[in-house]
Order: sequence, then structure tokens, then C-alpha cells
Amino acid sequence: MSISAQAPAYIRAISPYIPGKPITELAREMGLAVESIVKLASNENPLGMSPKARAAVEKAVGGIERYPDQFELVAALAARLGVAPEQVVLGNGSNDVLDLAARVFLAPGRSSVFSQHAFAVYPLATMSAGGECIAAPAKHYGHDLTAMRAAIRPDTRVVWIANPNNPTGNFLPYAEVRAFIEAVPADVAVVLDEAYNEYLPPAERVDTVAWIKEFPNLIVTRTFSKIYGLAGLRVGYAVASAAVADLLNRVRQPFNVNNLAIVAARAAMDDHLFIAESFELNRRGMEQIVAGLKRLGLEHIPSHGNFVTFAVADGAATNRKLLQQGVIVRPISGYGLPNHLRVTVGRETENVRFLEALENSL
Repeated sequence: MSISAQAPAYIRAISPYIPGKPITELAREMGLAVESIVKLASNENPLGMSPKARAAVEKAVGGIERYPDQFELVAALAARLGVAPEQVVLGNGSNDVLDLAARVFLAPGRSSVFSQHAFAVYPLATMSAGGECIAAPAKHYGHDLTAMRAAIRPDTRVVWIANPNNPTGNFLPYAEVRAFIEAVPADVAVVLDEAYNEYLPPAERVDTVAWIKEFPNLIVTRTFSKIYGLAGLRVGYAVASAAVADLLNRVRQPFNVNNLAIVAARAAMDDHLFIAESFELNRRGMEQIVAGLKRLGLEHIPSHGNFVTFAVADGAATNRKLLQQGVIVRPISGYGLPNHLRVTVGRETENVRFLEALENSL
């Protein structure tokens, strides 16, 4: 018997996560110049990283020989969110804290519930912990909370909710989310993934972290990868009750977030001008892309993130034609949407380039 066969069956059954195609890979495949390629596949901030974060990273390079100290970033997040530092858990991106939640609460003989068309990390994290995946049917490509509540079994220990959802962009009104949490058994962890929270209009945002006092089974996760422009540094966080955070920290690697990520995130938190600029660029770019899709007669899913998912006749064929023109978007057949593509909102010129290439591809 091979060594690979010694891995548990639930590990061997995992389909690896496929990230957005890197610019350099497409350049090699198509013989294109790197600078001619537009990447709108991974929901990155087209403005790059916060200038304050960049300055902090440059300053911190001199101390890179030291092991990381998370104290300052944890304290700053706790103060900003109105919680105790003992309630904040840092992760190597928010994917890391999602995995921590799975490792704490899931195991063989336990299950987790998530929505059809929801973030791919939920089944990956569930299966890596040996848990069983329960995918509730979607409603209008988004979460059907009634169906999700009905899907919870006695062995269910985690429910995953992405709000807004990736890759569809759907948004659940927070009154509905709160009512759902009230209906979930208290011994089931509810992970509320708010990676795109900062792209919501201020009037639609709710202080979900404050709900943790009332619902100690709630875990809220967020990231610095999106509007803060730190995707390559990998830093996210979870906020939970002190008891749950303690469990997450027990399975967390001691130095899971590096020095440069820590100082960058701390500085980015206070770069309010950059955040406002990023929000406004996304708002204008969303309008530009949606108008272009309508002009081309293509249906799209209304989005509350920094991306738009739209329908075409053949997702794979259209994607291939876009790649040949040096435009990278995200095929999402792995999410059960083979005739849809997801495009990240870019700068105005990048959006124009995408729409022109898309028109040529239809």
C-alpha cells in the first residue's frame, strides 16, 4: 500500500482550492508581455496597498530577524471593535481563522452547513477536519436561511454564512441574519464571514461583533486582504467570545501572522483616506461594469462586494477567449455555476479593457 493511501479517506477526497490565474503564468502560456495583462480574478484592491501600510512595512524590514509580536494589532482591533483583546484571534488571512474554527468544532461524525454557491473554503475546512458537508440549496444564487436552518442536524457543529457572499455577491439583510442566529441551537457555532464588509454602504452595515455578547456561539471573521489591499501579506482575524477565542488560539500556530503583515495591518486600519478612496473607486467601477454588461445584454447577479458575477452562454469558452486577449477573470464552475464568470472591479481603464475583451469574446 502506498504512503498516500495512509492518509484518511476524507483528506484524499478533498478537491484542492484553485486560485485565480497569476499574471506571470498567463504571460508564459500565451506569450504575452506581463505589463499587457489585466488581472481581475481575485478580488484584489486595484489601488494596491495602503500608503501608510507600505511605509510601515518598509520601516519594519529592519527587524525582520525577530519573531512576530501580535500584541499591538490585537489591542488596536479590540479597541476599534469594542471587545476585550482576549476575544480577537489573528489569522494568516481570514481563511486561516475559518480553518481554525473547523479544527476546533468539527471532527469525523460531525457536520457543517453552508449554502450552495458559497465560499469554497467552507467545504475544504470541513473536510480537512473530517467533518461532513451539508450544502443547503441556494435562493437566487444566495443563502436561503430557512433551508439552512432546516439542514442543521443533531451532529451539526458549525454553520457558515458569507455576507456579502463570494462568489455571487449576494447580501443578506442583517435583521434576517440575526433572526437566523436566534433560531440556531446554542451548541452550534455560527461563523459569519464578513470579508467584504467594508464595501457595504455605511447605511447597510451593522455592528455584528456586538451580537457576540448575546450569542456566544457567534464567530465573526474579517480580513485585510480586500479593501485594505494586503492580500499578499495574508492577515485576517476572528472575533468571538473569550471562551471560543481561547479554543481557536489553542490550535493556532504561534507565529501564524508575520511581522510585516502585522505592522501593515495596524497602519492600514488608520488610513481612512485610502479606505474612502478605495470604496469610491469600487462604487464607480461597479456602475461602469454593470452598465457595460447590460449594454452587452448579459445578466448579472447584483453584488455588494468588489466584484460582479455575470452569465454567459459558455463560461469556459468565454474565459478562454478573454485569456487569449490578456484579461484574467474567474471561472466559477467549481461553485456549480459553469455558465457564469466573476470579474473584480478594477480601475476605470481596466474595466474598459475587460468590457472590450468581453464583447470580442461573445
